[in-house]
Amino acid sequence: MTDILTSLAIGDINLLTGTILLLIATGFSLVGGAIGGMLLAGEEVGYQFAAMLGGLFGPAAVIPAMLLGLFLLNLCPQF
Repeated sequence: MTDILTSLAIGDINLLTGTILLLIATGFSLVGGAIGGMLLAGEEVGYQFAAMLGGLFGPAAVIPAMLLGLFLLNLCPQF
């Protein structure tokens, strides 16, 4: 467990830390998408339905961007 935390703290990107970072980003995108859905369409379609749709569509943009970012960081470790 300390090896994982040490790898995350120093910024070493391997398969395990990349997966952990992807899961963290997915969780934040779910919450952000739900909040955004409630702000944009809460009154029109209902707050729960807007939050559910926002939570589903939030990770649709974050997951590919996060995978591309981790891939690029793996190719260029100086940055």
